[in-house]
Amino acid sequence: MTKTIPQESFSTELFAILEETFEIHHGIYLDKGTSLFATLSQISADEASIPVGNRCATIAAQVEHVIFYLEVLERCIAGQDVGKQDWGEIWSRVSGVTAGEWNEIRARLKATYDRISKLLRGIENWEHNDVLGDSLAIVVHTAYHLGEIRQALCTVR
Repeated sequence: MTKTIPQESFSTELFAILEETFEIHHGIYLDKGTSLFATLSQISADEASIPVGNRCATIAAQVEHVIFYLEVLERCIAGQDVGKQDWGEIWSRVSGVTAGEWNEIRARLKATYDRISKLLRGIENWEHNDVLGDSLAIVVHTAYHLGEIRQALCTVR
């Protein structure tokens, strides 16, 4: 006997968790006010520019990494070849940010999330390519970095 999950059930649950990770509290796994966008809205450019430790990235670099990861998976889901990525380079690209740069980073994150959310909501067949795994990876990876960012706030504040 094959056990299957109806695609509609899967996508409903995925979108609820995706939304909670980024923007809307549903009470699935986060406390109110702790989604990624809510967390980042309370961080100043100065705080986002502080390295968390001697060998650790800034919060701004964490967010740039999330954007980079989302954009790569967005292209994968769209069926584009992404080639070999330099996953380490993004960490050294960003250190201190001005208030304007911090606002721009957060706006790019929001725009990237909006595109991915629209892309995922348009999927009719979750068995195509690696769409299922990529969509889950987006949630899991972003949730991990949300935790890293929230933990970093304990250090920078």
